[in-house]
Amino acid sequence: MLPELTSLFQTGSLVRIPPAQDVPMSARVRRILDTAPVRRLASISQLGMVALVYPGATHSRLEHSLGVYDNALRVLTRFAGDANFNAMVDVPMAESFVLAALLHDVGHWPFCHPIEDMRLSGLGEHETRIGDWIQRSELTECIEQDWNCDVADLLGLLCPKKEASASQSPGLHLPGHRFLASCLSGPIDVDKLDYLERDSLHAGVPYGRNFDSGRLIASMSIHPQTGKLAISDKGRTAAEMMVFSRYIMFSEVYWHHTVRSATAMLQRCVFLLQHRLDLESTLRMDDAAWTANLRRAAEGSVAEPLADGLFGARRRLYKRAAEFNVIDGDEVHSRLARKPYWWLVALAERLAGQLSSTCSTVVHAVDVLVDAPPVKLEVDINIDVVARDGTARPLGDVSPVTAALAHRQFDNHVKRVRVFLRDEVRDTIAAKLSLPQLTDLVMTTINTLEDEIA
Repeated sequence: MLPELTSLFQTGSLVRIPPAQDVPMSARVRRILDTAPVRRLASISQLGMVALVYPGATHSRLEHSLGVYDNALRVLTRFAGDANFNAMVDVPMAESFVLAALLHDVGHWPFCHPIEDMRLSGLGEHETRIGDWIQRSELTECIEQDWNCDVADLLGLLCPKKEASASQSPGLHLPGHRFLASCLSGPIDVDKLDYLERDSLHAGVPYGRNFDSGRLIASMSIHPQTGKLAISDKGRTAAEMMVFSRYIMFSEVYWHHTVRSATAMLQRCVFLLQHRLDLESTLRMDDAAWTANLRRAAEGSVAEPLADGLFGARRRLYKRAAEFNVIDGDEVHSRLARKPYWWLVALAERLAGQLSSTCSTVVHAVDVLVDAPPVKLEVDINIDVVARDGTARPLGDVSPVTAALAHRQFDNHVKRVRVFLRDEVRDTIAAKLSLPQLTDLVMTTINTLEDEIA
């Protein structure tokens, strides 16, 4: 038994995290937690701009990482007596799974998700940087000295596609490895089980805590055909509730219109300053240093009001002028969802010009922001459910609650297209244009831009 699992059943060293959760420690886990890359996560916010709307949502990526690590131990405990699991998962694999859960966010930098969504040239995604953080720090020495797995095993779980193509290690193609990788990233995984509940707790809303995570873990099983994570039929209701919780958390927290206003301001600010900022050097900063660096770069530029509105002494966020989703406003939504970020900026600039001439008022290019669902889609929510007779079917096929979200793209319902205007500009435009008129102007501008690019 792993030392970390032993701590679950014996009185030992524990770390308390919200909500009254005792996370078991071992000497080797403490050494991991004391490394510089992991300590840095204590100064990086889990939710970034969400705290501008929900003031309690200031928890760190370190707290979340401890929660994911604790879930990984509970998954291993669930399968401890499973002969099929024990036949394919040995001690090094189990240890790499524990480490992967603990270190899965080590590649994060401040506000990295909205910045990743912009797909700026050469920046890449945080997952691609995990290897650098581990291999170029004391983490490698800790793993080599204290653990029975190696860094390649760990990275194979954290970045399975990238590592499988770059490595000749046979361990990356074994059934046990595939199963554990699906527990780390999939429709239901140790990451989502933590962040939904934790984000909900700190935001002060109930939506992400209305599912039974204990029941879900107890119902986890090995898929009879694919060998990946599935759930038994007894976990179906808990899975339905988790899917719905995730839907509501995106709708009411992660994609709340004011959160998205702040996010759109941040993205435009970074876009305008990308040649002033050495973005590569900012990836190793914590929140405070990153924010200070952005504000210095913005001084004297058109981006300065954006940076001050987000991080200055007084919060000044842009106001929502129009909103479009797949039910109301599908024509605009379908034209803008998953457009490249530079395209949305070009649209905003041209829309500013159209508003200026139509309303006989001065609207600067930076006064208009267009926010739309990014290119990257959310992970599939349709986990397979294994019946008593051993047959497996997608959750959406056996659950009417899940079917609509599984078959009618989750992203298109919770991620809306929005036009934001600087507050004074929004008031002026609202007095001169009705919403249908503004919608027609947006469509005209989209058509004009598409003709220009064609």
